[in-house]
Amino acid sequence: MHILDLFKLNGKTAIVTGGGRGLGAQIARGFAEAGANVVVCSRNLEACEEMKEEIKQLGADSLAVKCDVTNPDDIEEVVNQTVEQFGTIDILVNNSGATWGAPVEEMPYEAWEKVLDVNVTGTFLMSQAVGQVMIKQHSGKIINIASIAGFGGTPPFMQTIGYNTSKGAIMTFTKDLAVKWGKYNINVNAIAPGFFPTKMSNVLIEQGREQILAGTPLNRLGEDSDLKGAALFLASKAADYVSGDILTVDGGAHAY
Repeated sequence: MHILDLFKLNGKTAIVTGGGRGLGAQIARGFAEAGANVVVCSRNLEACEEMKEEIKQLGADSLAVKCDVTNPDDIEEVVNQTVEQFGTIDILVNNSGATWGAPVEEMPYEAWEKVLDVNVTGTFLMSQAVGQVMIKQHSGKIINIASIAGFGGTPPFMQTIGYNTSKGAIMTFTKDLAVKWGKYNINVNAIAPGFFPTKMSNVLIEQGREQILAGTPLNRLGEDSDLKGAALFLASKAADYVSGDILTVDGGAHAY
């Protein structure tokens, strides 16, 4: 097989949660450019519909489905619609996420609960439902979106302990699921992005831009094309022997 063929996703079907905007949209776009059918789902159906049309303009097929990843009924609907239209689910990207900014001593319990529910429980529920399809197929790629915030303590300006905790949990979940489902030929990996300008991170970047750039060897924030190549690698045949890994995409910040 030619080296470039290893990165093609022709005939594959991917589900990207939170795929209507931000990093999810970047990944969905990249998969479509590589030839995959892409199902985008989130609570914001309008954003998903817009991304569906963009994907179709790229020459790929797409579905847009409203989904709250903490709701098992919504997840079941996404899985059923995907299998009904495309027959298989080859790739799952667990990208949907939530955050809340407040000092630890002031963090409302409801905020903590929401962040953990979306980021951790949502990833579990979606993986469980899609995994049942992948187990029957005896193949699949699951990519969880973690964060460099999950590696340990974060700078004082980053008052997001619920988010940071959830992303550490995602890393452990990724490694454990890779061990449990390897026997089904399912690869489970995670991407730990650094700072990318998105609706979720913009306020944080405004507060800590100088410190973020000083701690990033490449001296810039992530850009629109910086994540989709990493996601494509983990979704493609090129990563068939990669599982249980946390791929860090942060401009070198973790190297300090």
